[in-house]
Amino acid sequence: MIVKDLDIDAVKAGLADGSILVVDVREPHEFAAGHIPGSTSLPLSQFDPAAIPDEPGKRVIFSCAAGVRSLRALEFAQSSGLDIDSHYLGGFKDWAMRGGPVER
Repeated sequence: MIVKDLDIDAVKAGLADGSILVVDVREPHEFAAGHIPGSTSLPLSQFDPAAIPDEPGKRVIFSCAAGVRSLRALEFAQSSGLDIDSHYLGGFKDWAMRGGPVER
């Protein structure tokens, strides 16, 4: 499995320049309680690689609470033949702890 671990600076830069799409794989109640602005919810418990949004020109980045479920999502996506290799290593906990904006 190919994995690129991204930190908060890489995620913020990608969101700012519109080059990434953050796909949050936490459960719906976690997403509703707070998420990275502009992220899309696709819970790991209902994960379907075909449901990953296709936004031309944007690289998909998986995110979860702390970086464990996002790795599982990468594994599922890659085993389905998708060219997705990046996740936010610290996840939402890191984002919130470092003062990133939170959308509810």
